[in-house]
Amino acid sequence: MRRVGTRRRGLLAALCALVLAPVPALAAGAGCGAAADGRDATATAVDPAPAPREGAASLPLGELAGARIVAGFDGTAPPAALREGIRAGRVAGVVLYAENLPTRADARRLIAGLQSIPRPPAVRDPLLILVDQEGGLVKRIAGAPFHSAEEIGRRGAAFARREGRRTARNLRGVGIDVDIAPVLDVPRPGSPIAETHRGYAASPAAVSAIGVAFAEGLQEAGVAATAKHFPGLGAARDDTDVDVSRIGLSRARLRAVDEVPYRRYAAADGDLVMVAAATYPAFSNRPAAFSRSLVGGELRHRLGYRGVVMTDALDTVSVAAFGDPAEAGLAAVRAGCDLLLFTEPGPAEAARRALARQLRSGSLDTRQFEAAAQRVLDLRAELPR
Repeated sequence: MRRVGTRRRGLLAALCALVLAPVPALAAGAGCGAAADGRDATATAVDPAPAPREGAASLPLGELAGARIVAGFDGTAPPAALREGIRAGRVAGVVLYAENLPTRADARRLIAGLQSIPRPPAVRDPLLILVDQEGGLVKRIAGAPFHSAEEIGRRGAAFARREGRRTARNLRGVGIDVDIAPVLDVPRPGSPIAETHRGYAASPAAVSAIGVAFAEGLQEAGVAATAKHFPGLGAARDDTDVDVSRIGLSRARLRAVDEVPYRRYAAADGDLVMVAAATYPAFSNRPAAFSRSLVGGELRHRLGYRGVVMTDALDTVSVAAFGDPAEAGLAAVRAGCDLLLFTEPGPAEAARRALARQLRSGSLDTRQFEAAAQRVLDLRAELPR
């Protein structure tokens, strides 16, 4: 995607630096993939600052674990625990909902306050500030997009790209830098995605064209896009925020329909992908975010996705059936997810501590962990300030 601030910007800046001036540079973390076993086995960017940017490998364990954590909170003011987590470099981003943002003025003050909290030098780049701004029924702050995904889909890819740009300008106007959109699910009749008008179209080809165009518009205007919910919730009959959802499609069907939009999104260098909390028995009896076959095998290896992989919320009913927040965080990391999303600071901190303990004991692969954290650090460094 042609957004100034993506991995391509880092390469261009590095080339310019070689020609124009000897500027300290940062080597980006390499991506990693994992082969599936059929069940569920276990750029470089120029730094404008005088000092060279430190990478994930230089972080203390507490900060390294925190580089992979996103937390939310209730109300309009961040609690002390979240502020302290940010100050200690133990939170990479904050997810906000409508209750956090009663007005645009409130949103600006809140986000400016979050970004102004001092952080350790190695994680000094802006926090990721995330919202679900899809349009229609799922919109956290007033303004673009002015239409539901279904309406955008009817108007075509050019309109979707314009709506993506408008949405990015709307979000950047209050300091938001990550949109948890577009929805790349292919809706089936009667599914929650279809009933709430969150699907762009009924065919995978149309969802690909419209959804990726919206994502391109976002990224061109300086907001990171997040395609969701891999490998697809279009056939789900339950809302994974409130119930355990099992999607009984075959591997062949998932690959031929639901995964198709993600291949195009991966080819377009989409910034983030959110992995569903639903279970897909064709691949695993655990949530998709815990499945190495889906995250490492399908998304990374089969589709070739190189960006940041984020979980859906790990402190919801659908996930609680499979373990507490610490267990969920460890399972998601082992599956290959880069960012762990929690709606509350307490569960987020419990997961971070579990990750740090496992790193300290040698139970987690340090090189893979650092590579995942580096992808998140690079994204934070690349987003326009």
